[in-house]
Amino acid sequence: MKILYVASGIPVPGMLGGSTHTLEVARGLAARGHSVHVVASAGRGWGGPASLVRPVSAHYSNFLLHHIDLPKGAALLTAPLLLRLARALQPDVIMERYYNFAGGGLLAAQRLGRPSILEVNALIIDPPAVRKRRIDDALGGPMRRWAVAQCRWATRIVTPLHTTVPPEIPREKIVELPWGANVERFAANEAAGVGPAQPNTIVFLGSFRAWHGVLDFVKAAAMLLALGRDCQFLLIGDGPERAAAEQLATAWPGRFTFTGAVDYDAVPGLLAGAAVGVAPFNTAPHPALRAAGFFWSPLKVYEYMAAGLPVVTADIYPLNQVIRHGQEGLLFAEGDIAGLAGAIAQLLDQPGDARAMGRRARRRVTEHYSWAQHCAALDALMQQIV
Repeated sequence: MKILYVASGIPVPGMLGGSTHTLEVARGLAARGHSVHVVASAGRGWGGPASLVRPVSAHYSNFLLHHIDLPKGAALLTAPLLLRLARALQPDVIMERYYNFAGGGLLAAQRLGRPSILEVNALIIDPPAVRKRRIDDALGGPMRRWAVAQCRWATRIVTPLHTTVPPEIPREKIVELPWGANVERFAANEAAGVGPAQPNTIVFLGSFRAWHGVLDFVKAAAMLLALGRDCQFLLIGDGPERAAAEQLATAWPGRFTFTGAVDYDAVPGLLAGAAVGVAPFNTAPHPALRAAGFFWSPLKVYEYMAAGLPVVTADIYPLNQVIRHGQEGLLFAEGDIAGLAGAIAQLLDQPGDARAMGRRARRRVTEHYSWAQHCAALDALMQQIV
């Protein structure tokens, strides 16, 4: 099949989770024999009308990449360009990554009579506690109507949890499908059968936002250090809470390393030196997660697993279905910093058990949560709707 995959405003290649997701899905579908065209951002910002489409058809990896650089909030203005591209390509199916101010891919699918897939990574309709929702309500709900219209147009909706989709959309239209990890990228470390380069290094990977729990991670680390634990803490990524995390870490010089945002290709090497991967999610600061449940399918957890690390994460659904307590890692009560520190300490005190959990995590992600599995399911879905 010929597939047009629209990821408005997402830099590809790039350092965001959305960048990794788009890249791996495009690669995975192309590896299954399809001709894949991706529309994304170059990540260089708005360069004026002359640089709207740049380049038109450039090969990247095993797919074709089309860069459209508009400010993300103006993504819907790319609709005429997407229609022109779709008319030229004549794709068998159009897939679009949902974004509030996008929808040009689904418009093109409607105009051309092509089947479409809406890929949903977050709650489509924000709860009333979110300022954007209150503004939309005050204006009479234009954003809600546009979001619902996209859901109705889509032939199928792919999302980790059906609660992301407005209740008026029939549930049979929704396909629940978790995201994944590229297990081949991490295979060399696991296949070598060696332990971590630094057996007491604990890693946090991802966005430094309040609901990712980075401050909880640093506070738990401080508890361990105060007890005399000989640990190093590696924090990979960036975000609004980085400065606060670094400030907390200054009490323990030499114990914390902050890498900042890194290229996707650098992640396997960084994880190879760690003993434990931590994903201390805390939904309290995130109204959408509190309203709809934990609808994310976090890449960091799958990548820890692919790297053969035991994982410490919050005991909330569906995280506690991916990481089973005592099998692929340990769970702690959400927001319980002492519980988080205790789980890390247990894995450090029982290195044999920790390594066994890491091996089971590697097997589990390979069998159930790889990008290859995700793309195989997408492939089957596309064959069905085409």
